[in-house]
Amino acid sequence: MTDIPVTIGENALESLYQFCAERGLTDFMLVADGNTFPVLGQRVQAGLQERGLNVKSVVFSEAEVVPDEDFIFQVLLQADQVQRTYLAVGSGTLTDITRIVSHRTRCQFISLPTAPSVDGFTSPCDSLAVRRIKTTVIAQPPMAVFADLGTLVSAPQAMIAAGYGDILGKAIALADWQLGHLLWDEPYSPEIATRVRKTLDACIAATAEIGQATAGGIRKLMFSLIDSGVCMLDYGNSRPAAGCEHYMSHFLEMKLLREGRHAVLHGAKVALCSLLAADRYARLRQIERSQAAGLLAAASLPDREADMQRIRQAFGPIAEKLFIEQAPFLDMTAAGFSGLKQRVLDHWDEIQALAAQVPTRARLEQLLRQAGGATSPAELGLSDAEVQQALTESHFLRNRFTICKLERVLGLPEGS
Repeated sequence: MTDIPVTIGENALESLYQFCAERGLTDFMLVADGNTFPVLGQRVQAGLQERGLNVKSVVFSEAEVVPDEDFIFQVLLQADQVQRTYLAVGSGTLTDITRIVSHRTRCQFISLPTAPSVDGFTSPCDSLAVRRIKTTVIAQPPMAVFADLGTLVSAPQAMIAAGYGDILGKAIALADWQLGHLLWDEPYSPEIATRVRKTLDACIAATAEIGQATAGGIRKLMFSLIDSGVCMLDYGNSRPAAGCEHYMSHFLEMKLLREGRHAVLHGAKVALCSLLAADRYARLRQIERSQAAGLLAAASLPDREADMQRIRQAFGPIAEKLFIEQAPFLDMTAAGFSGLKQRVLDHWDEIQALAAQVPTRARLEQLLRQAGGATSPAELGLSDAEVQQALTESHFLRNRFTICKLERVLGLPEGS
């Protein structure tokens, strides 16, 4: 298990200063925005400078920060020949920007979260918007995380709920991962899956405290987010923590970017999409083996040209890239499809068992409301039609097997 020093508490900044002194870190590049600099960045900058350390700060003035070429380049422009340790003062977006710039300039970075809103703080993966297209690249994890508990507790409830929603989505991600292993030969780690499950269960147990934003509840949420990121780091990619609920979220994010609309918090989208995925698993639980056999016998190989046209319509400029990503599905032969259907039937009992572990939509909605999260598209400025499109089209984003892929193999109606 990767050992990244993590401090969550009232003394987090003192621990940061001590950490820097022990490792001889003297030069820094602090990255923040107009919200995170006054709530934490200013104190960090002042504390380091009081100790005689050199700090350059990049504070974005824009109302909305996006992890795209523009903001990445703003930080790169401030880079000099001094070997600096980067300080990401913020949540997901600022961490992603800092992670990629520090990695590409061959420097390290330290994470200083200002809200418990995402599980990517300790992840090596960067989620960027390159030419308004969602792109995941491998960069690096932070050398340490120092989370000031007072700052986290004071974060907007919407951001706290988004972090909770990001963790709640693991209920879908874990089931999808098992499907991928059973039916698509995707690598699987029972040990990592168990760790993610424990993280999910611990977060659910603390729902009331998280909804009330108590110090204890926020600490537990933050540790869950950190643990989830470490699981991704140890596994080597995001598969343990991301299934169809994340691909739906990515689809919606790209749509908002293309249309120039305001961003919606990642975890809030993940939580909402998890509700739709829970419905899919509930429908699956109602299908007995004999019914599955009938469905599979009647199911026909998806039409390659029709799928390619769907990809063109839904994804536009990245369609050609997705044709390559989806080649194992698009190029499947009738014999290959027949073999896949038989595999589904052979593993039906296991499929039912993993589906039974997914909470119902009603249960997830109850938990989200208790944590202060959104449970309808309208609450996030989205339409029902947009979310339904994400449900039916987002599985084309990754060559990974999910409940959405399984429903296609079974020949079940897509969407609601």
